[in-house]
Amino acid sequence: MNAAATRPRIGTGGMSIEASAFSPHRSGFEAFNFTKDDVLLSRYTVLSPGHVNHDASVADGATWVPLVHARSLPGGMVEPVVYETLKAELIEMIHAQGPFDGFFLDIHGAMTVVGRQDAEADLARAVRTALDEVSAKAGSPRTLVSATMDLHGNVTSDLVEQCDLITCYRMAPHEDEQETKTRAMANLIARLVGGMGAPAKAYVRVPVLLPGEKTSTRLEPATGIYEAILPIEASEGIVDASIWVGYAWADEPRCYATVVVTGDDAELASAKATELAARYWDARAEFQFVAPAASLDACLAAALAPGASRPYLLSDSGDNPTAGGSGDVTWTLTQLINDPRFSDGGPRTVVASVFDKEAVAACFDAGMGSGIEVTAGALVDHVHSGPVTLKGIVLQLTEGDETSGRVAVVKIGSIEAIVTERRKPYHQISDFAAAGLTVTDADIVVVKIGYLEPELFELAADWMLMLTPGGVDQDLIRLGHKHIDRPMFPFDTEMSAPDLTATVFPAIPANA
Repeated sequence: MNAAATRPRIGTGGMSIEASAFSPHRSGFEAFNFTKDDVLLSRYTVLSPGHVNHDASVADGATWVPLVHARSLPGGMVEPVVYETLKAELIEMIHAQGPFDGFFLDIHGAMTVVGRQDAEADLARAVRTALDEVSAKAGSPRTLVSATMDLHGNVTSDLVEQCDLITCYRMAPHEDEQETKTRAMANLIARLVGGMGAPAKAYVRVPVLLPGEKTSTRLEPATGIYEAILPIEASEGIVDASIWVGYAWADEPRCYATVVVTGDDAELASAKATELAARYWDARAEFQFVAPAASLDACLAAALAPGASRPYLLSDSGDNPTAGGSGDVTWTLTQLINDPRFSDGGPRTVVASVFDKEAVAACFDAGMGSGIEVTAGALVDHVHSGPVTLKGIVLQLTEGDETSGRVAVVKIGSIEAIVTERRKPYHQISDFAAAGLTVTDADIVVVKIGYLEPELFELAADWMLMLTPGGVDQDLIRLGHKHIDRPMFPFDTEMSAPDLTATVFPAIPANA
């Protein structure tokens, strides 16, 4: 028999975004990149021949059928029409191209859709229903669904019920993104080839909601908690174990930490899920910010202190566009411009960034080296600050990259302010190079981020996290959540210990 004919046929698709309920931004069609065919499959390095992560046992272990996937930078809540369009197209393609032996559901877990609760569970339910309908019509066995997620996802029992296998990243920053997707794919293939059906799933909801900047796996207690997953996963009868921190800037009843352990030994999975949940709960007050965190004034005092290491990085954490901030809050930049310590002759300070297409156009019209006075920013988020006036010299003009569009750098005193046409995170040295800047010799670099991504972490001789305002404010208490379930730590510090008994979803035989 042709070997290809014996391989399981696996469809893939989904929708990924972190969407803050506290940002006035709305994520429309312009925010999403819809991919299909080989472009969709190229998202997964394990399937790419020649890539260091390529694994033939996964790539050739199944026939991979790409349907449709939509991905966006984190931002504000998703416009309903975008979500419904993606869902309808995905369901239509399942009906047209099914049946499938397996389905790889690629989601984030922190998608908030305007007017809807628990969007990922709704999408998973629609996918599950369509797969069941197609299988029933064809007289085929039940399709196994494997979902992969960010550890900053919000996971309900409904979502877990719709998926047969579910897992998430184990590192923050997410250096194991591709490793996680590979694990989810490999586990799915193993179940299908082995004819094992769906394992049992043990689910525990933990009433703790913390920002990712307090739960980085670079530090304890998160390091030890996530390391405890490995021996559990290696236990006989266990398939996978996962801990979700949750997404703190949504405002839904599903916002909390979650543990899911899957396996053929339901009793063991249940015990281990409760064990991990208890460890997370017991450590709730031990989580600290990944770097020294303070107000802007306190952070500037440290960065400007005699003998401070250079470059000194400051995280403008409240407007982090990769957590859901709009990316155009001007509060920090305005404070710096008004601070006489950053006048001519002050420390070279690179500030990334605000976006404003008209401001960039005005800089290009003026030309490099020209004096300019232009307002920029606060086009989307005008709740936390208004536009900032940039009165200085056009220092750099570049074409930028496909994310930023054209880029202008305006020098105001000792500040080099980056203005882009479109919302743009600055996480790599190459991002600054695309703006015409080197940052290795800067005194201070201000970047809209929480914990530093690997390249910036290596760049920083020292760094602090500024507790600044914005759609992803690290001070959760002052954000004003209205729809989370209470009691919840840290909102209710004196709450009683919760019941961490696992809810167990039974295994489903392969012939069901």
